[in-house]
Amino acid sequence: MPLWGRAVESQKKMPGLVDRMAVEIINKIDYDFTLFERKMNWVSQFSWVARSMHVDKTILEFIKKNPKATIVNMGCGLDTTFERIDNGQMMFYDLDLPEVIHLRKIFFQENERRKTISSSFLENKWLSQLQGNEDILFIAAGLFYFFDKNLVRDFFITIANYFPGSELFFDIASPLGIKLANKKVLKNSGMNETSLLKWGIKNPKLFEKWDERIQLVKEFPIFEGLKTGLPFKEKCGVWISDLLKIMSMVHLRIKEG
Repeated sequence: MPLWGRAVESQKKMPGLVDRMAVEIINKIDYDFTLFERKMNWVSQFSWVARSMHVDKTILEFIKKNPKATIVNMGCGLDTTFERIDNGQMMFYDLDLPEVIHLRKIFFQENERRKTISSSFLENKWLSQLQGNEDILFIAAGLFYFFDKNLVRDFFITIANYFPGSELFFDIASPLGIKLANKKVLKNSGMNETSLLKWGIKNPKLFEKWDERIQLVKEFPIFEGLKTGLPFKEKCGVWISDLLKIMSMVHLRIKEG
C-alpha cells in the first residue's frame, strides 16, 4: 500500500514527493492495484507519502551532521528511501523477512554501502551484522503497531543495550487511529485479521517510561508542515487527522552511559 501511495503521488501534476522507482515497480510487479484505487481515500494515500517525506527529511538532517552514518530501514518492504536520500557516503541497511528480501532483490541491487538483511526485527542476531556502531539511525515506517506492545518495548531496550547513542524515527497511531486503520484501510484492501494493527498510543512520552535511557526528542502529527497548497477539501481532511492525532511521527534518542 505505501508503494502504491507513493507511485500515485508521483504521477500527480503537483506531487508532494516524486518516487520514480515506486512507479517503475508497480508497473512491473504481479499484483492487482485496482482494489486500492477503488477503495482507498485520499487521506490514507497521502499519509504514506507524508510519512516518507518526514523519514527522508530526518535522514537528510542526520547524515548532514554524520555523513558516514549507518541507517537501518526496518520492515522495509518495497521501500525506496535509499534512492531518494543517498549522500554517497552513508551505510544503509534494508531489513525485512526473507520472502520480502527475496522480492526486493528483483528490483534493487546491493553494493558496498547498501545491504539487505533477511530477518524479523525482533530477532537479535541481525544486530551483529551492522558494520558501524556509531551514528546509527533506525527508521521504521508502518511497522511497530503490527506487533504486540511488549515485544516492541523489549526491542527498544535491546537497542539501548546494543547501541547507546543511537536514534530511532518511526510512526505511531493513536487508539482511534488503530480503529480507523483496521476498519477503513486494511479491511478495504482485502487483508485478513492477521494483518490488523495491534496497539495505539496517545502520549509518546510513555516511551521514556519503558527505559530510563530512552529520550523523546520530538513528536508531531503526520501531516505537520505538509498542508500548504492542498485543495480546501483535502486540507480539511488532513487538518482533522492532525487535530485528533490519528497518526504521528516520533523521534527517540538512546542516552549513552
